[in-house]
Amino acid sequence: MAATIDELAACPDPSSRPDPIAVLTAQATSRVADLIPVRNARMAATPFTFYRGAAAVMAGDLAATPDSGVTTQLCGDAHLSNFGVFNTPERRMIFDLNDFDETSPGPFEWDLKRLAASFVVAGRGNGFDAVTTRDCAREVAKSYRRWILASVQQSTMECWYARIDVEEMIAAVGKMLDTSTEARTVKGLKKARHRNSLQALGKLCVFDEHGDPHIRSDPPLLVPVHELFGDHHADMVAERIGERIEEYRANLPDYIRALFDQFTPVDFARKVVGVGSVGTRAWIVLMRGQRGEDPLFLQLKEAQRSVLVDHVPTAPYPNQGQRVVEGQRLLQAASDLFLGWTSGFDENGEKRDFYVRQLRDGKGSVVVEALNPAELTLYARLCGRALAQAHARTASRHDIADYLQSGKGFARAIADFAETYADLNAGDHSAMTTEIAEGRLEVHELA
Repeated sequence: MAATIDELAACPDPSSRPDPIAVLTAQATSRVADLIPVRNARMAATPFTFYRGAAAVMAGDLAATPDSGVTTQLCGDAHLSNFGVFNTPERRMIFDLNDFDETSPGPFEWDLKRLAASFVVAGRGNGFDAVTTRDCAREVAKSYRRWILASVQQSTMECWYARIDVEEMIAAVGKMLDTSTEARTVKGLKKARHRNSLQALGKLCVFDEHGDPHIRSDPPLLVPVHELFGDHHADMVAERIGERIEEYRANLPDYIRALFDQFTPVDFARKVVGVGSVGTRAWIVLMRGQRGEDPLFLQLKEAQRSVLVDHVPTAPYPNQGQRVVEGQRLLQAASDLFLGWTSGFDENGEKRDFYVRQLRDGKGSVVVEALNPAELTLYARLCGRALAQAHARTASRHDIADYLQSGKGFARAIADFAETYADLNAGDHSAMTTEIAEGRLEVHELA
């Protein structure tokens, strides 16, 4: 039976939950063992960084609570740091969801609950009072509800093409920002606009005596393939990465393949990314254009099973990279021109699935720790809108709207959940730091 709106406030009893550290430890068994201490260190830094890495923990918690019964395609990890700006193929900068590693069908409110709770956790980390953090959670829910209800008044194609254009957004909300905030926002957007392959070339590469670029070494976060393995083994791994790239190329549409074929791979490296993703295989590929002065950086990121699949019925994809790509294309207003998927065997001979994208293409995100209460509240409304527009691209928007109109108190219920879950998360973070202090979890601290 579908939960009432009031029942969406329910959180699992702490005493009845699986041990969160055991959940994370089990998840680590499929990852690169020498990177798990890096993941532990990143997660243990603050309650918010723990929250970012604990999507598997929260998936189990959400599955243990009443749900709406209304299924849509989920981002699966819709916390506030997984939203940001990026360039569309038409070279417009938009704001949207930008991480789909856990995408899967599921109850629509699971995305919303993860988003709302992330604002409470982040706001507490910034030292904001309980009134402010609860207001942020309420604004997420109110904005989501407002934009979902608006979507059912639009045509299917209007919903599909809806997007948050950054320049229009700044013009619209500029009057709500003080001068220093607006200046900081514009500066951040200019910085993001220049985060491209050419900028990455200067930051991630060194040049030999002939002027040829090579990916630099900064272990354990960035390690060229020939430094990571012995010479013979490194050649084999590089060959396998090359095979993955060839399979990826074969999956591209003809017109994108014609563009891709103007570049040649010249170097590979393992790059540690994010918080929750640390330990999954992630390779970056330096490619050069026909004249050698035209860099393109691609990222091959391992796609494992979504943390949601043990809790929701879903048709399996033959390739987990394809699952990520198809979910992203459905939910995101505009996706990377080079988005695609591949598979292949890793250094141990095990088959792995990957999705491929540009490493940098105008990507940028807010520095959560730098936001004041008013800015965090405004950001909550923006993320709620972006999530609603993502869900509204699916056929579920009418069912979601009907559910949202089935009773009162939706924002209150989501805020109640978010506050209670933030308490659970704080306890889980404390448990992790205790495990580290008592030597049961290894950490690799980074400067």
